Amino acid sequence: MSKVKYYYDPDTLSYRKIEPKKSKRYWNIAFFFLGSLFFGLLCLVLLLNTNLINTPRELSLQREVKNYELQFELLNKKMEQIEEVLTNIADRDNNIYRLYFEANPIPEEQRRAGFGGVNRYKSLEGFNNSEMIIATTKRLDIIKKQMAIQSKSLDEITKLAKEKEKLLASIPAIQPINNENLTRMASGFGWRSDPFTKARKMHRGMDFTAPRGTPIYATGDGKVIRADNRSSGYGKHIRIEHGYEYMTLYAHLSRYNVKRGQKVKRGDLIGFVGNTGRSEAPHLHYEVWKDDERINPINFYYGSLSAEEFENMLKYATQENQSLD
Repeated sequence: MSKVKYYYDPDTLSYRKIEPKKSKRYWNIAFFFLGSLFFGLLCLVLLLNTNLINTPRELSLQREVKNYELQFELLNKKMEQIEEVLTNIADRDNNIYRLYFEANPIPEEQRRAGFGGVNRYKSLEGFNNSEMIIATTKRLDIIKKQMAIQSKSLDEITKLAKEKEKLLASIPAIQPINNENLTRMASGFGWRSDPFTKARKMHRGMDFTAPRGTPIYATGDGKVIRADNRSSGYGKHIRIEHGYEYMTLYAHLSRYNVKRGQKVKRGDLIGFVGNTGRSEAPHLHYEVWKDDERINPINFYYGSLSAEEFENMLKYATQENQSLD
């Protein structure tokens, strides 16, 4: 209730009530409403900038932020699992695969190296959750780099495995004549008595006695580089180049089943036992060459003989008897 004001009238010797002007009353009312409006707006602004009152959009954005935080947490857990798997693969890569194929292991610093130089994450700075976002992005980038390094390493291992497979297929590894067709293993690699001069002479191959026409098989993958009788003493013979500095020779054949330049696989029929050239009886003279030197073929039958069969062959091969050529 507004206060009533009075003034003293000396003419009437009494107090009279001061009646305010109507215009002033209107101004007072207007100032009151303007003040109330300003105060209300000020309070609204203050409330909107506190956590006491949130607009529906702000509430929606807060829910989105919490959802993103949850997604980042789940993403980090998945990255932990990926890192464990990558660590396991890297360990097997270095200590099994690369070791088996005689390749140098990839250093741990190279696998886990970060990214130096320019700031790759500047665009992610200045936000409420910048630290979390940058840390997660860095971690993801390092995982991607590790996966790229591992993928490249596995590509290299695949290439080495194919080369290893090719090498294993090329190295002479079987007996050139089947055991069921073999009469006996007549002479091994070493000093033997020459059948014609009876002098002690180095025999640089192995002689397999078998009937004329017995099939002869390629002992490894390769290419026929000779199939002729133009080499002294060997008669009709075949030479197969296997690659990796290996070559095999099959001598005293009766006829060929391959020709020069032909590619063959291990176990392919290449010719037949004969008695051509400097030979005392039908047999196959077999040689293995490595780095242009003849070596003992006894070490190259692991693909076709059992342990017992190999032991018997070794016993006969080491006997210093007479060779057949």
